[in-house]
Amino acid sequence: MGSFAGGIVNFGGAGGGGGELSSARGEMVAQQLRDRGIQDERVLDAMAKVPRHRFMDVALRSRAYGDHALPIGGGQTISQPFMVAYMTQALQLQGGEKVLEIGTGSGYQAAILAEFTPRLFSIERSTELARAASATLRDLGYSNVILKTGDGTLGWPEHAPFDGIVVTAGAPELPMSLLDQLADGGRMVVPVGDRDGQQLELLTKEGKRFRRQVLLECSFVPLVGAEGWKTGSR
Repeated sequence: MGSFAGGIVNFGGAGGGGGELSSARGEMVAQQLRDRGIQDERVLDAMAKVPRHRFMDVALRSRAYGDHALPIGGGQTISQPFMVAYMTQALQLQGGEKVLEIGTGSGYQAAILAEFTPRLFSIERSTELARAASATLRDLGYSNVILKTGDGTLGWPEHAPFDGIVVTAGAPELPMSLLDQLADGGRMVVPVGDRDGQQLELLTKEGKRFRRQVLLECSFVPLVGAEGWKTGSR
């Protein structure tokens, strides 16, 4: 986890879930995930365990378990639960893999992935969001998340190769630096398209080649960086 300390604003603060939010989380898993085709029981268990409301402003907690993205500041959002579950399921993690997340954001997707891997590496370009996510992840006990600020489009070559890579922002084209950091047999999930809409793609490395599959239509905030969009504005 990042070495951020002092002056940190935690998205959710300590405590504050209650039975009502726990019940809403259970309904989310049953109605928004299982009924819509999320079949991996480990993914469903992780989604049932991780308190999404802790990764957002207290004022938004009543909406935490609806199937929609919500603002987290800085023009960024926390992805809808279905998309988080879908992208996690697409990686087909078995346990023990090394995973890289591009775009920590609130830290929610990181927490879900951290349920599957002993080491999750995550990169966030916003220092403010990285600090808040680091604090929330630490409060929830996710000591296996290693977080840094930087240009996520360039990956984290010092720790490559990765068995799985999740990109949580829309890229104008495939970031080649990330593909280069996939292990043989590794899988990367990335939204690719224009600023207003993308296709979620799954890339699987097979030797020196990649198998490319379009999964579904989606809409993510822009992936900003050297191998992404040059600015976050539309």
